[in-house]
Amino acid sequence: MALTTHTDFALRTLMFLATRGERTTAAQVAQLYGISANHLAKVINQLSRAGYIRSIRGIGGGIELARPAEDIVLGEVVESLEGNLHLLECVTTDNVCAIQSFCKLKGVLAEAERVQLEYLNSVTLADVIPTRRQLNSVDSTPR
Repeated sequence: MALTTHTDFALRTLMFLATRGERTTAAQVAQLYGISANHLAKVINQLSRAGYIRSIRGIGGGIELARPAEDIVLGEVVESLEGNLHLLECVTTDNVCAIQSFCKLKGVLAEAERVQLEYLNSVTLADVIPTRRQLNSVDSTPR
């Protein structure tokens, strides 16, 4: 499985917010990671709609986690952003391949997907956040 850049930015944004533990701005997140503020705005919108972050407008506004890092499961975040995580279409759709009725690869790939998602669902945001010191030491030059 290869995650989209959108999901990568979302996970990094969540990590940043969990490390900071306080309201921050999208511009600060974009600057730290050297990523597009416009793209990040779309990511933040989706994270907000999914209930992972709160976006507050106006003076003193910004973004913050909507719930504790311990309650944010990485597998759920990835699924909500990526949608279909299937390695091949045949894992969930019938009649897409001439050998599908006797193909053993479908079962192998379905099991690989299950194990992968089971593992991601066992990891929370709290398990992967860097320390504030580590985050502060990052060189924020664009990548």
